[in-house]
Amino acid sequence: MAYADPITLRDEIVSLVPLSSDHEADLKEASEDGELWKLWYTTVPKPEDMGAEISRRLDLQKAGSMCPFAIVDNASGKAVGMTTYMNIDEANRRLEIGSTWYRKSVQRGGFNTRCKLMLLTHAFEEFNCNAVEFCTHFMNRQSRAAIERLGAKLDGILRSHKMMPDGSLRDTCVYSILAHEWPTVKTHLTFQRDKTR
Repeated sequence: MAYADPITLRDEIVSLVPLSSDHEADLKEASEDGELWKLWYTTVPKPEDMGAEISRRLDLQKAGSMCPFAIVDNASGKAVGMTTYMNIDEANRRLEIGSTWYRKSVQRGGFNTRCKLMLLTHAFEEFNCNAVEFCTHFMNRQSRAAIERLGAKLDGILRSHKMMPDGSLRDTCVYSILAHEWPTVKTHLTFQRDKTR
C-alpha cells in the first residue's frame, strides 16, 4: 500500500475516513464553530473556501504527496475537522502529520489524542516509518503544546520559513517522533486515550 492510498482508521469514538466532497457541508459548519479561520497563526479554511480546500487536498493525494482525512465523530456521524499524512517521502520512509484542525466544540475532548494514536500506529506499524514529523507556527502555542503532549521532540525552528496568507513570515517549529521512540510514545498515548473514556 502506498502512503497516499485512501484508508479508514477508527476507534469507538472517532473515525478518520478518506476526505471527499461529501464532507463539505459538515466541514463548513465545523469551521464556523469558533470562527477558526480568524486565527492569524494557522490556516483553517473559511467556510466559503472549504470546497476549494477539499479539492486542493485531493489533488495532492493524486500527486502522491498527501493522504487527506475527514475526522468524523462516530456519535453524530458528522465530520468535525480534517487531518493529513503530508510531505510524503516513501523512499526515506518519512511523512508529516499536519494540516489538522477540529471544530472548537470538540477541542480538548480527547479527539486529537485518539486521532494521533491511530495515525502514528498506522505510520510506524503498517508503513514502517523511520520518522513522523509535525510542523507548526512558532506563535501557535496551543498547537506546540499539543504536539509536545504527544511525546514529539523539537528538532529545530526554521526561521522565516513560510509566507502566511496575511503576508507575515512564519517561523516553523519542526518536531518528530522516531521509530525507536514509538513504543514509549504509544504507551503514553494509549494511557491518555483511556483516561478520556
